[in-house]
Amino acid sequence: MPIQINQLPYLIYSIVFIALFLLEFLYFRLADRFSIIDRPNERSSHKGIIIRGGGVIFYFVGLIFFILSKGSYPWFTLGLTLVALISMVDDMKPVPNRIRILFHLSGILLLMFQLDLMHLLPIWGLVLVLIFTTGIVNAFNFMDGINGISGGYGLVTIISLLIIRFNSFGWSVPIDFIHQGFLIYALLGLVVFNYFNFRKKAKCFAGDVGSVSLAFLLIFALYGLIVTTQNFTFILFFAVYGIDSIITIAQRLLRRENIFKAHRSHLYQYLANEMGIPHLHVAGMYMTVQLVINLMVIYYSANTPIYLQYIMAVGMVLYLSVLYIFFKIRIMRKVLG
Repeated sequence: MPIQINQLPYLIYSIVFIALFLLEFLYFRLADRFSIIDRPNERSSHKGIIIRGGGVIFYFVGLIFFILSKGSYPWFTLGLTLVALISMVDDMKPVPNRIRILFHLSGILLLMFQLDLMHLLPIWGLVLVLIFTTGIVNAFNFMDGINGISGGYGLVTIISLLIIRFNSFGWSVPIDFIHQGFLIYALLGLVVFNYFNFRKKAKCFAGDVGSVSLAFLLIFALYGLIVTTQNFTFILFFAVYGIDSIITIAQRLLRRENIFKAHRSHLYQYLANEMGIPHLHVAGMYMTVQLVINLMVIYYSANTPIYLQYIMAVGMVLYLSVLYIFFKIRIMRKVLG
């Protein structure tokens, strides 16, 4: 279905930007009224009571795009609604894992259907994508623990996708993997959220609804890029979160811990909590590393043969994994004495 939102684009973007700010303020009022707040405990990385679920703005991004584009990406929007709904409920009252996972799987299946993966992949491939995508969604949820990290990481990803969408690295033709308005609306939503979260004393946290909805937006755009280009190295846009999440899960499994329970075992948590590094500095480190990776992936994708790109990708993952383990062991030894 053609998307008719190209007329007066800057005016539309300005209106959307203002609307997102107003929706965020409206949510703050509702959160105060219904006590949707985050109280610190022994596993928290913050002090004081802060509004939870401010990341609901990312759901509004998807909804506004759906409305203004006259119903584009309907299956994706339905999937986004499912995962945002169950996550919003979970922010207010704990939801059993099996119910939450059921909603997540349903939403991801709808996202896959929107991208026509049902016709592009065999059954075993669909199962792998379903499992992998569920892991990415949960990784974004796990990593949302300090001020600025989710919003900053999302900003780096969206900017990287916009660089590709606007053909800034010299491809012979633009890569039309998703409508540019989708990415720009997501960028505006991230600017709004970061205004309230990327600060020393945050006004709000993303909450489950925010981290999951943001992950859903980014996954949809990134998978669209991978399907269009048939280049899987772009998955490295999630490399930093992925390596931190996978190695931390492995570490907790070796300790025979329940990986579904809240914890403070991620590297960013050690840096912020045990090492006392300011939240925004830690978030900035994660953003910088991921941005460097993204720019390398974009450059090599436009200027080198595909086999060299895959060699680079494997080498980068191995190098980052070794570096991550090295620093984490050093920090843990320093903390534990």
